[in-house]
Amino acid sequence: MAALFNLKAGRLGCSLFSKAKRFVLGDVKPPHCTLQRLILRRHLASEISETQPNFTVNYLINSCGLSPKGAISTSKRVKLRSQERADSVLALLRNHGFSATQISKLVRSCPQLLVTKPEKTLLPKLEFFTSLGASKDDLTKFLACNPAVLGMSLQERIKPTCHFLRKQLSEKKLVVFLKRGGPRIFLEGHSKNVAPNIEILRESGMPQSCISLLLVHYPSSLIRKPENFGKVVDEVKQMGFRMEKTISVAAIKALCSSNSKSIWNRNSEVYKRWGWSENDVLSAFKRFPQCMTTSEKKIMQVMEFLVNKMEWPAGVINKYPIIVLLSLEKRIIPRCSVIKVLMVKGFIKEIENVSLFSVMCPVEKCFLAKFVARYIDEVPALLSVYQGKVEVQDA
Repeated sequence: MAALFNLKAGRLGCSLFSKAKRFVLGDVKPPHCTLQRLILRRHLASEISETQPNFTVNYLINSCGLSPKGAISTSKRVKLRSQERADSVLALLRNHGFSATQISKLVRSCPQLLVTKPEKTLLPKLEFFTSLGASKDDLTKFLACNPAVLGMSLQERIKPTCHFLRKQLSEKKLVVFLKRGGPRIFLEGHSKNVAPNIEILRESGMPQSCISLLLVHYPSSLIRKPENFGKVVDEVKQMGFRMEKTISVAAIKALCSSNSKSIWNRNSEVYKRWGWSENDVLSAFKRFPQCMTTSEKKIMQVMEFLVNKMEWPAGVINKYPIIVLLSLEKRIIPRCSVIKVLMVKGFIKEIENVSLFSVMCPVEKCFLAKFVARYIDEVPALLSVYQGKVEVQDA
């Protein structure tokens, strides 16, 4: 026992002496093994905090096609834990026809897709949309432009909305709807505003064909709150539009924008500068509602050219308000250049002798036959004038 005590005491003394010696000598460094553990722990912590984001950024650049700046920004919204999971997501998208550009766009908009279980969450949605009759090309374009749809619940949002739409639209029009901007209806669902607004249209006497037209081409109009949408429908009816006519659809769309009143007032003032009365503005709207939705600048440019340079009366334009929306560069100026040449050459005596409608509204083939081919022997440069290759004065 004494020997055992002496042995322990000796070890304790040695230990105490050892510690005391290090203290006296000023050696405050931890033992070698402890120092190694500390360095390793700091190294691992650095890898966890720095290497993981770098992996995400590198993956976004190398596998998803994002720019370095875009990858850094996107990495703040997602942290990849498994390359295998992300790879399987990309493989599924490629197998369903998504291009590299579309995949990049999807990931940039909705990076959380990379951490989903593709077979469980993405594949059923892709298969469902395909079952609606959408081609791979249509489907990829739709989802690339509207990635939020892939984040919606298939059972609670996508399927109920699509079933509702299928009652309103043919299979072909449903595909058109998806391509033209239907996602806003998916985002909030159909039951909140769309279904009540369609019922308002039915009660107003609008046939299903016109309802389908509004739904396919102007779906945002049906997102408005029913009480506000009902006021628009009443206003359209009071203006004299017949709800069974397709032009009523354009009128509803024109008055459904959030700032439609201010646009109407500003455009009315522009038209009045050219001598139109309030009744003229209303009659133009009833002929072609879109004339009140274009910009003030566009209206001024068209009126300035046709009235001041071509000397057509402003009242004539009121009869054909669709002309205000035609392209100056591609249609109005080239066709008017031909008319100017024909006037200089004496084939047209006065501008009043030419119908503005016959110049501006026919398709190109008809215009060329009536105003170019007919005079090409007498004025060989006429086609070149129309094409912008020869100035009017040089023809």
